[in-house]
Amino acid sequence: MILVGSTNATIGFPAGMEILRSGGSALDAVEATIRPVEDNPDDRTVGFNGYPNILGELELDASIMDGRTLESGAIGALKGVIPAISVARKVMETLPHVLLVGDGADRFAKEMGFESTEELLTPEVKAAREKILRQDMSAAEFASLAESDNLRQWVKLATDPERTYGTVNVIAQDQNGDIACGVSTSGWAWKYPGRLGDSPIIGAGNYADNRYGAAACTGMGEMAIRASTARSIVLYLKMGLSITDACAQAMQDLNELGGKFIGRMNLIALDKDGTPAGYSSMKGKTFVYQTSEMETYVEQERTLVEIEERWG
Repeated sequence: MILVGSTNATIGFPAGMEILRSGGSALDAVEATIRPVEDNPDDRTVGFNGYPNILGELELDASIMDGRTLESGAIGALKGVIPAISVARKVMETLPHVLLVGDGADRFAKEMGFESTEELLTPEVKAAREKILRQDMSAAEFASLAESDNLRQWVKLATDPERTYGTVNVIAQDQNGDIACGVSTSGWAWKYPGRLGDSPIIGAGNYADNRYGAAACTGMGEMAIRASTARSIVLYLKMGLSITDACAQAMQDLNELGGKFIGRMNLIALDKDGTPAGYSSMKGKTFVYQTSEMETYVEQERTLVEIEERWG
């Protein structure tokens, strides 16, 4: 039994490990590990108090996948409800669909009994948004931003490539060998309203298959979508590559992408035998894992595979 996660997942590791040790499912462990991260106001990349879109609206994305059945559920641009990972799981368990977005996701969350949260952002995050936007626009332009017919240009100016990679990733394997994977994020800071990254896209930011393993990504989600990164790692495992070779090849696939906007990427993975791995295009980045025999988690540096960045 093992939990693997991005470093910000450690706040939820005790809950996830308790479930695994008591004989619970990998799916339950993934959800339980991610929920505390979504509730953490100090994490500006996930759930409550995450960085909002350019209009100051918090839009949440999440997905969860069952490696035993290959069933999955996801939500995108969810507003007003914090346990995004739990809403995504309800999509998987109660609907014939995989992905709900926008108003549909909001409606479904309420239908499933999730209560709206009145205040989603602290004054500090609101002030951070105003500070960065006011670098390029007047007070009048800031006040009327919602009515702007040139929002796309403001997004380009406000875009911060340093804040495109925040997400929580969690993979779990339970006593039955079942694997599950979950991802949750508030998305790219100051993004265009309605933007979805890789987190709610099965095959891009999240994929799990008991027969081979699982993978999850955090970084510039547009890249993982274009390269189907999470699914690629699992496919490379299916082809017989080791976990290290599978991850390295997926990172190289990202490095070979063309286009004007190429940024940073992190990923975690687990093979069917319970071997964890973490990779990054940034030096010094870490991931965490913990087996049921370990008293606490181990934080390990990710293997570096450089990606040539370019911006605009």
